[in-house]
Amino acid sequence: EFEDQGTGEGLLKWETCFDCGQRFHGVVRLALGWAGWKMYLGRPERDNTRCSSMQALGSALIASRPKEALLVLETNLSLRRRGSNDEENILCAQGNLAGCLTELKRYDEALVLEREMFERRVSKFGVSDENTIIAGTNLSITLLKLRRYEEACIFLRDRLLPVARRSLGIDHNHTLNINLYMATALQSMPERTRDDLLEAETIMNDVIKRRRRIFGSAHPATLQDQKLLPIIRARLSRLA
Repeated sequence: EFEDQGTGEGLLKWETCFDCGQRFHGVVRLALGWAGWKMYLGRPERDNTRCSSMQALGSALIASRPKEALLVLETNLSLRRRGSNDEENILCAQGNLAGCLTELKRYDEALVLEREMFERRVSKFGVSDENTIIAGTNLSITLLKLRRYEEACIFLRDRLLPVARRSLGIDHNHTLNINLYMATALQSMPERTRDDLLEAETIMNDVIKRRRRIFGSAHPATLQDQKLLPIIRARLSRLA
């Protein structure tokens, strides 16, 4: 009954609707997180499914009860490190913990975990692996939150964007997000130049054009991206 065969059996039934394929969210996700944890609680402490259900519960708690989530996710990572030989399981647990620290605005601690995760993914799975690119994107977001704009810009430009374009394609959502964060870094730098702002404007014009074509003008990502362009143009006008 615990095997996942894509039919609603196993741990995935607590996370994903098998009718529409969407992941559960909000209070439904939280309720199912608790239900899944209770289902597998009786298993041995380091059992893979038990740990996965603990991780699912912790992830579900982040949005509404992040301090409780932190305790759950710290425990899960500790169990994974002591009892799992699967690097992916450990990295996933570490990523969830970093996400919780970010929610709690403990950005410096999150950054330490994210740097380690990214380098381990590069070493284990390669820089072109999609999950490595996602880990790098999360790292860049934390750099932006810490206002380390120049470092974020260099990391995105030199290490992430060329790989995402090559392995995922220029229209992929992750690639578009990386471009967005690149433009954000460029226009946020205290010592930004007119050339920096012009580059940011060019990037965002391209991103918005692609978002509209792929997702539509009313898509939340398209609408969100469009908010950055007037900010960039206002800063350009002040330098004119």
